[in-house]
This record gives sequence, C-alpha cells and structure tokens, in this order.
Amino acid sequence: MQVGILGLGLIGGSAARAYKEAGHTVLAYDKDKVMLDYAILCGAADGVLTSEALGECDLVLLCLYPKASIAYLHENAALFPKGKFVIDFCGTKKGICEAGFALSKEHGFIFVGGHPMAGTHHSGFKYSRSDMFVGAPMVIVPPVYDDIELFEHIKSVLSPLGFGSFSVTDADKHDEMIAFTSQLAHVVSNAYIKSPGAKNHKGLSAGSYKDLTRVAWLNPDMWTELFLENKTHLLKELSGIIERLSEYRDAMERDDAQTLRALLEDGRRMKGEIDG
Repeated sequence: MQVGILGLGLIGGSAARAYKEAGHTVLAYDKDKVMLDYAILCGAADGVLTSEALGECDLVLLCLYPKASIAYLHENAALFPKGKFVIDFCGTKKGICEAGFALSKEHGFIFVGGHPMAGTHHSGFKYSRSDMFVGAPMVIVPPVYDDIELFEHIKSVLSPLGFGSFSVTDADKHDEMIAFTSQLAHVVSNAYIKSPGAKNHKGLSAGSYKDLTRVAWLNPDMWTELFLENKTHLLKELSGIIERLSEYRDAMERDDAQTLRALLEDGRRMKGEIDG
C-alpha cells in the first residue's frame, strides 16, 4: 500500500514507523518541516505527502488535532482517491465524523472514524515507536454498521499497526464514554498534582501517587481542544465526580464512620463488578 499520514506526533509517527516496517510506502506531512525531514532521514517515511501524491494513496491517516483534521478534509476532499480509505485518529469523534461522512458521500472516498486506545503521557515524534499499537484496542466509527465486508477491509488496511481488538460504535457514544475513560482521568490527575503537598511527596509516595499523576504530564494544546470539543459529556462527568467526592468530605466532616465506610465499600464493590 501507499499510505499517507498527516501529522508526525506520537500517534502519527508511530503509525508511520509501523507501516514502513511492514514494507509499505509511507508519505507524510507535518507543519514542522524540520521534524518532517528528520522522519524521512531516519526512515520512518519515504517522502513528503504532496497534493499530487494524495490522489495515489490507498490509505490516508489523519493524525492531527480535530479542528486541523476537519480543515484538512474540507481543503482536500476532492483530491482523495475514490473508493479508498481516509481514517482519522482524533481523540473525539462527533465533529470529525460529521465532516468526514458528508464529504465522503460527496467525493466518493470512504471515511472511517478511528481512535487507537494507545499512547503515553509523552508527546512528539521522538517518542514514537513502531509497536505503539500492538495489542491495543481500536475503536472505529464506520459510515454503516451492517457491512461485514467493509469491516474486514478496515481491519485489513489497519493490520500493520497490530491492534489487539476492534470495537464499533457511533460518534456520540464514543465521545460520551471517552469523557469518562480518558478525559476525566486527565482532568483529575492534572488537578491532583496541584496540591501544596505534592512538592514534598518524595520518600512518602509509592504506586498510588505514581498511577494517579502519570497523565498530569500532558500536551496542554491538544487536551484543551479535546476537552472543549467534548465539553457536554465531560462537564457531566466532572459534575458527577465533584458530587461524589463531596459525599466523602461531608462524611469525614461529621465523623460519620458508618457512612464513610459504606461509601468506601460501595466503591470497592463496584470496582469488582465492573472489572471482574
């Protein structure tokens, strides 16, 4: 295949390395020309993804932020080859899928929403690696949900990335769940580390501290856009956790051991039920 990749950050860079390692031709573009030149020099890409080359790609991956991906779709929709896949790897799906599905109907390419559930708290091409997606879940938002042949074709073009499983959903359901499973965790971690006590944690912290603060080290530009893009669902989750935390605080203020223990037991029980 000839694969076009837009954006050479952690995700796009890892995808480029994986396809190149699997023997495919990789053409890439990044607004940072130094980074683009480096990716070609180090062998992660074969060349620059130009407007002319775009029309010859068997697969195009959009690994930009949502707004930039939507803008790129509008600007280049007429250049995508008919019948070929354009798949986004954005962290939210509603906006990009609305644009992608509408433009694909008009211009004849196949748009699929995608979200690889992989990554690290680091960002940038220098942290990319060819095995980033190996064994990871992949969420897809297809244009139709009852086309088995299309689903198998999607899995085939993404197979060089090595995903461990695929799940299918719609854009709104994806964004609702990702507000809980990812975005809320990033907000909580980022707020937690702001405690005055954080500066004095050394020697008095272990796994709990490390687990809870890992994603506080984030990309502010990207997460600002993702949070605001998905604010309806994320605000609901934030309101919920604030309300639940208030229950623990109120029980402790009253020295209400019975209520506090019940809250703790309820959380422990739900963890067991949900995760097994």
